[in-house]
Amino acid sequence: MPELPEVEVVRAGLERHVVGATIDAVEVLHPRPVRRDHRGPTGFAAALVGQRIEAVRRRGKYFWLALANGDALLGHLGMSGQMLLHEPGALDERHLRVRFTLAAPAPQVEGAPAPVVRPLEMRFVDQRMFGGLVVSAGGAELPSEIVHIARDPIDPEFDDDEFVRRARRRTSAVKRLLLDQGLISGVGNIYADEALWRARLHGERAGDRLTGPVLRELLGHVRDVMGQALAQGGTSFDALYVNVNGESGYFDRSLDAYGQEGEPCRRCGTPIRRVAFMNRSSFFCPTCQRPPRARRAGRR
Repeated sequence: MPELPEVEVVRAGLERHVVGATIDAVEVLHPRPVRRDHRGPTGFAAALVGQRIEAVRRRGKYFWLALANGDALLGHLGMSGQMLLHEPGALDERHLRVRFTLAAPAPQVEGAPAPVVRPLEMRFVDQRMFGGLVVSAGGAELPSEIVHIARDPIDPEFDDDEFVRRARRRTSAVKRLLLDQGLISGVGNIYADEALWRARLHGERAGDRLTGPVLRELLGHVRDVMGQALAQGGTSFDALYVNVNGESGYFDRSLDAYGQEGEPCRRCGTPIRRVAFMNRSSFFCPTCQRPPRARRAGRR
């Protein structure tokens, strides 16, 4: 599933090309991606036609197009969602679900006249259809549907002190805390494993057993690994995640823990181990990331 770096790559790509564009037409080719919009496919389309896109924003793994009337087109990529940009007439993708026809600002070429607008298609493609789109009334600044989502660690307003305080009050395993979108958003399975490996922390270490400095160091590793992933366009294991131009990221070549079962740890040479975790997998070095000792009954 796309995590914060992948969604940020998509957000930034949309920002470069669609801010200032007007939505001329919306074609819903399959109803499932707009299933959470109470208006239904026809009402969803009608709520967007004629609206100008003012900004493209993100909170965690959600992104939204802020509209001139104060509403927002809120999106989540799910496991296989893609937001692609095409010139009109480009061949339709097999799993194209929603087509937006835009009148977009034309690229400005220095010293040469350019048309004011150009036609552009924005397409929501989703093979597995776990992602979705919804028009959020009054959601241009922050859609009401995601007010419960915490800020993410690369947000300038993320509160490190509050994260540390809340994490140290919890008995949950630290990896579960990293995946708790109400505590810290945007971190998924891949980047949690990578940050924990860098911090030399086992994912089952309990939050209330970790010191403030240890948690702050972990946050630093989360930011570092996400920054490096952003610089490399995110992580693509297959063609399901691509940027707005259809290009894959290549941070998968830099992974130290996730997906590296049996490969030697780059620090100590011990084979990376995989264990089941919440219907997924966790990857760690059993030497560098020592598992926690079991708590004694009745003691904290």
